[in-house]
Amino acid sequence: MEILKFYAAYLAVMCLLAFVLCGIDKWKAQRGRWRVPEKTLFLAAGLGGAWGFLLGMAVFRHKTKHRAFRIGIPLLAALWLAISAWMVWRLLLRP
Repeated sequence: MEILKFYAAYLAVMCLLAFVLCGIDKWKAQRGRWRVPEKTLFLAAGLGGAWGFLLGMAVFRHKTKHRAFRIGIPLLAALWLAISAWMVWRLLLRP
């Protein structure tokens, strides 16, 4: 089950990256500096960091008024939850 360990580590890194990007973007927004492009934020969430970005939205209160983020990030989080559940079922629970 080495693949599950790698998968869990990958998701942890992506969630941390997305969380940090959310915090950096909020910090820059408050100071009127160059911002992290929204495409980059969605890319980090779409590549596995959706749960980290969702946590970042709550902690930093960032991007919570943007409809695309309010809807898109939870959908991506649900997608990654479904993928993870499928992988666990496929690799551990299925005979």
